[in-house]
Amino acid sequence: MIVVHGTAELRRRVPGPAPGPEEASTTLLGPWYATVLRWRRPAALLVDEATLLPAVLPLAPARTLLERLPDALAAVLGAHHVPGDVVEAEHAAMSPARLAPTANRSVVGVMTELVHLAGPSAPGAQELLHLSLRLSTVPLGPLLTRHVSPDRELAALVAARSR
Repeated sequence: MIVVHGTAELRRRVPGPAPGPEEASTTLLGPWYATVLRWRRPAALLVDEATLLPAVLPLAPARTLLERLPDALAAVLGAHHVPGDVVEAEHAAMSPARLAPTANRSVVGVMTELVHLAGPSAPGAQELLHLSLRLSTVPLGPLLTRHVSPDRELAALVAARSR
């Protein structure tokens, strides 16, 4: 199961069941945070809580965002050259998806910074993956004492899992 902590705006647009009191993300990467990029064609920016890895995907149709999430996140992980067995395990563990309010102010602050870095205009649907990869190389304050950027933090997490 994956828990997506969405901003109020995202939760207004995206329907989804809330997690129960004992339910938590069971994926290697843990819970994700999400917000809306207010472009002409709105997009969703997702940020992993553990690695701060960003993923940008089309918001429309919003009612299917949680259903599309496993495939989209698997594509992002594949683009980061994460081993296939790890990608498959993450993909399988991402179902079902639950939608909750945000709970970590630090991750929300990172999301806000990434929204500004993403720019004011929407790239084409094909370019959203490239934008996700570009944003993953940005040095982020919470990672400065560890691996500096989300792409390096992801690589370290995957390497530690493989040991």
